[in-house]
Amino acid sequence: MELLKIKTLNVKAGVLDVAYEAHGPADGPPVILLHGFPYDPRCFDEVAPPLAADGCRVLVPYLRGYGPTRFLSAGTPRSGEQAALGHDLLQFMEALRIPRAIFAGYDWGGRAGCVVSALWPERARGLVSCTGYNIQDIKGSVKPAAAASEHRLWYQYYFNTERGRAGLTENRRDIAKLLWKLWSPNWKFSDATFDKTAPSFDNPDYVDVVIQSYRHRYGYTPGDPALLGIEAKIQAQPTIAVPTINLDGDADGVRPISHTIDPSAKKFTGFYQRRILPLVGHNVPQEAPAETVTAIRDLMKETKP
Repeated sequence: MELLKIKTLNVKAGVLDVAYEAHGPADGPPVILLHGFPYDPRCFDEVAPPLAADGCRVLVPYLRGYGPTRFLSAGTPRSGEQAALGHDLLQFMEALRIPRAIFAGYDWGGRAGCVVSALWPERARGLVSCTGYNIQDIKGSVKPAAAASEHRLWYQYYFNTERGRAGLTENRRDIAKLLWKLWSPNWKFSDATFDKTAPSFDNPDYVDVVIQSYRHRYGYTPGDPALLGIEAKIQAQPTIAVPTINLDGDADGVRPISHTIDPSAKKFTGFYQRRILPLVGHNVPQEAPAETVTAIRDLMKETKP
């Protein structure tokens, strides 16, 4: 597929100077594509162009701690908590004067989309969330899971140690490449593909944001005081009424899925559809771009601008 020329722009939004890529006409229906950890906007390189060709205004921001995105103040906590990700998305929309958009994301980006959809549903036209309900239950995180599940989270426990912080600082590319392989066992990405994303991990705040994220989700470090109100609302585990399509890769190395039980279904009270993608791992948009585009197009048909 021939890719459209990428325009990288910046906008001051909340506590960040957000770098983002823009595709398509400025007056088209907005679609915001949100990457996860440890990835960047390159995961949407085959998703954004066809949507732009449809006439959509497609925006792909670098999340806090990634690529050219920067904090505006040295005094702002380098938090990667879910309240921060959701609030960043809301502030990004405010800065660009976008009243309403379709969100599509996975991992950290999917979490941002879920948070905004749950707390500010008027801002979400629709949601494509890989793995469905992606809001963390921090209070419930103290309950251990089965050993087969726990071992997949080794990196999270590693990041909860100072050895893990040092390891991420020194070996960020090595860790990221290993996670890509473990999480997407059927995705045969090349070194060239990885190397297009790897520079985003050189952001000066990457390590601090990642470490805080994985410590906060277990309650082992406090969050940003400015976000306590949002975090409290999230901890009520709110349902999502926004029209949603859940793309579940059945080869996801982080959270293996059940083909018969959908734990997310009860958290969505509006239009909701689950689509299981055979042989697809954690990085759904890069492994299954056509299916991702189809889900977004179907939501646009299902909803009003």
